Formats: sequence, structure tokens, C-alpha cells
Amino acid sequence: MAAALAGADVVVDVSNSPSFEQRAVLDFFTTSTTNLLEAEKAAGVGHHVALTIVGTNRPQQIPYFAAKMAQELIIRESGMPYSLVHATQFFEFLGSIADISVVGGEIRLPGALCQPIAAADVATAVAQTAAGAPVNGDIEIAGPEQFGLDEWIRRGLAFRKDPRRVVRDDTAPYYGAAIDERTLVPVDGARIFATTLEEWLPANPPRK
Repeated sequence: MAAALAGADVVVDVSNSPSFEQRAVLDFFTTSTTNLLEAEKAAGVGHHVALTIVGTNRPQQIPYFAAKMAQELIIRESGMPYSLVHATQFFEFLGSIADISVVGGEIRLPGALCQPIAAADVATAVAQTAAGAPVNGDIEIAGPEQFGLDEWIRRGLAFRKDPRRVVRDDTAPYYGAAIDERTLVPVDGARIFATTLEEWLPANPPRK
């Protein structure tokens, strides 16, 4: 790692755990983040940028979010100049969210609000953050439209002619836990990007 960071001014961490199992994902983010920050300090890096999720700082019991919260805390307490970019759900996650939400042949999702964003817009936000001064705090980014989770997935699958039925079920979990209506939407003052679901869908057919 020392060789990789030699001469670096900024480090951007967009790494992700290979497993979302509760213990595994927590171990991944705490271990990798601790190791990376220690190496950055030794190399004289001046800005640590990490990509995280809108909603980690709100009441919820999602194991993945808990692991990201632990990562954020390590960064905040590290003494390194930092910026945390909190993104909403990527449009690109549409298919995987549908797949993990199948119950009895139906896709069951709560009507909790989300404001998904294109991955290209996330990349722009992260790059611009890395090029700027550390904020030593949080930046929230989102797409331009709010949907219920069920509505977003239903519209996406309908466009792709996916015949699976999407059912609104406000008791259904999202990544393993119940969420409130506004857990996944950004705070006032978030940076809003322009790409809409209608624009994104035709340019991003599902992978075969």
C-alpha cells in the first residue's frame, strides 16, 4: 500500500465488501478503512474522500448501513482531512434490489421514499469533491425525482418488459431491515443532479 500511495495528494475510497453478511461487511469496512488511513498518514496524503450512503445517520437497522456508519466514524476520528460523499441509491441497483426482494414469486417492497441517482453523476460528484478542499464533513447527493421504492422498481421493470409483479408492502424489509418513509431521501441542501429515470433507462439495458 505504501508504494501505491507514494506521492498521492488525495485518496478516493469507493471500495465495497464482497459480502453483505452482517459480521463480514462490518469487518471489511472497519479493517480496510483503518489500514488505508494509516497508510495515508504515513504517505502524507492530504485529503481522504469516501463514498457512502444517504441514510446512515438516520434511525434504521440495516446491517450494511451500520457497517458504513462504522467506516464513517473511523474516518471522522482519524485526524485526516476528509470529505464524506453520501449518495442515494444508484439507478444501476434497480435489478439487484428487485432480485433480493422476491417473496413467493412477487417482488415485495415498501413504499418508503427514495431519490435515486445515476452512477455517472455520482462519479462526477466524487471527482469534484476530490479536486476540492476537504470539507471535514458530509456532502449529500441525489437524483432529481422522488419515488416510493416499489414505484421506482415497478417503473424500471415495466420499461425493461420484466414480467415480475411488484407489490407495495410497507412491512417488507429493505436490505434486511424495516425503514421509515424518509430514511433514504436526502436532507435539505443536498446537491441534486439532473439525470432522470426516464433518461437513464433507454441508455442502460439490463445485462444479459
